[in-house]
Amino acid sequence: MMRPTILALTLTLATTSLLQGCGGAQAQTSDTNNSANQDSRQLWLNGEIYTVNKAQPWAEAMVIENGQLLFVGSEVEAKAWVNASTQIHNLQGKTVLPGLHDVHLHPLEAASEEIQCVLDSSKSISAWVNNIKVCGQQNPQAADDEWLLGWGHSILTLVESNTDPRLLLDALNESRPIAIMEETSHSVWVNSKALELLELDGVIAEQNIEGGAVLLNAQGKSTGILLDGAGDLAFDLAMAETPERLERNYQSLLAGLDAVAKNGITSIVDARIYWQRGYLKAWQRARTENTLTARSVLSLWAYPNIDDEQQIKHLTSLFENDVESLLRINQIKFYSDGITHNATSALLAPYKANAYYEEVGSMGLSYFDQQRLTHYVTELDKVGFNMHIHAIGDRAVRESLNAIEAAQLENNTVANKVPGRHRLTHVEMIAESDKKRFSELNVIADFQLAGEFTHPENFVEMEPLIGARAHAQLPVRDIYDTGAVVTLSSDWDVSSLSPFVGMQNALTRGAQSLPDLAAVIEAYTINGAYVMDQEHITGSLEKGKEADFIVIDQNPFKIPVDKISEIKVLKTILAGEIVYQ
Repeated sequence: MMRPTILALTLTLATTSLLQGCGGAQAQTSDTNNSANQDSRQLWLNGEIYTVNKAQPWAEAMVIENGQLLFVGSEVEAKAWVNASTQIHNLQGKTVLPGLHDVHLHPLEAASEEIQCVLDSSKSISAWVNNIKVCGQQNPQAADDEWLLGWGHSILTLVESNTDPRLLLDALNESRPIAIMEETSHSVWVNSKALELLELDGVIAEQNIEGGAVLLNAQGKSTGILLDGAGDLAFDLAMAETPERLERNYQSLLAGLDAVAKNGITSIVDARIYWQRGYLKAWQRARTENTLTARSVLSLWAYPNIDDEQQIKHLTSLFENDVESLLRINQIKFYSDGITHNATSALLAPYKANAYYEEVGSMGLSYFDQQRLTHYVTELDKVGFNMHIHAIGDRAVRESLNAIEAAQLENNTVANKVPGRHRLTHVEMIAESDKKRFSELNVIADFQLAGEFTHPENFVEMEPLIGARAHAQLPVRDIYDTGAVVTLSSDWDVSSLSPFVGMQNALTRGAQSLPDLAAVIEAYTINGAYVMDQEHITGSLEKGKEADFIVIDQNPFKIPVDKISEIKVLKTILAGEIVYQ
């Protein structure tokens, strides 16, 4: 298999003293290990290697050549592969895991240089306004169309205030458009200038915005709060592609990839590629300039406000699935609904009285209704795309499963059609009758457990919105017990990027905890590889697979569960090359 060089810098990092810690073993050769590329051979030994290979869960040593695993097993047998030029890496008793997979995160957005103002959601509105004022002074408008962008406030605090939130921003600047994304990214706070540019000012009760809503005051005028898809329109306009923005996007992506490597993650799925904002071009540049440090799959954003046939044609033109490339474009990201926190997740039974917005309704909202979603899934599944569907409410989960089932019924009759590896992500609420459908339809359930808000003891915060249903959220174990493929991911930067935080939280959920650490690690390794359609090359440490692995400072099997989140990554290795240490 052809492999791109990861980074020239990593070549110097990978070199260690020859025969360090080899216990006096002599270099040996045989017919089976003579190779024209023996100078690239590495021996990693004196460690505790957890392979995620059920036939051989633990090993003492690994032999690598040209980025692939030649041998995984005992140290004695591994030393037989050593020759005069073999690089010897002494693990000094440290633990090795397969390279971790994060199949739902936002590396470019998380490190974005476009956000000039970061707010603390726990602060008061006056503190936010003062913060935004300072940000505006520090980032003066360089052009008439330059927005002031921020992130981090709480929508609930704004809604409960006694004034239209847009007036607070108007007092700061009436001529410059301002847009502040809420901490969950599912609403945006804007001023009157932004509403004018979006043509969302004035009486708009009849305005139809796919997957979104504009909150109105008693006079039918916008309050300055744009929910879900309506807020996306503001950032689409504010972050329209420019040469300067393309450069900033690229630098943000590199910073995000650096953070990924530091956390022991060797394979990722960027969960939301806004191709109208130039995000795709940043990734393509990273491939061209050989700066990718993780196997990467992109989930192209499906815009709810674009003509269906036009968008399907464009998305189809972007499909790439060369397994020999570090970058593949083979997933589509849909939002089926919003989030429960904002009363926009799609429910089968209504929100509690007075707990929802009249502009949305008591059952939440849909970015794509079931009929439209079915059409997209059916057509894009034929191309080879895997669906990556945000579904939080129980109605969103059911409609998404229905769409996938309908597409399977139609497309499974197509000759040589490979079954899709579709998944629902978040899956916070689900009807009891729908749980078994994940296994029956071979749909992957992708959960994010690294955030504090995902702890069962914090579910009480949702009681005012959905009552007792709040305590049935995130049924990880229920889905796992059906035999469905379960993955764990971060949704960074909504939650911590550290997989070890997510691992600990997956084991401390009471009745919904995963059964053991082995199952949790599988969710971050071989199951993630399955989602990315690469379990044949990575996800476990086995002969013939790519040498993707990490070295950590503690063995998670030998420490208390409540200490797992404290594990530190010492080295991250991709295809035999060190990308972080």
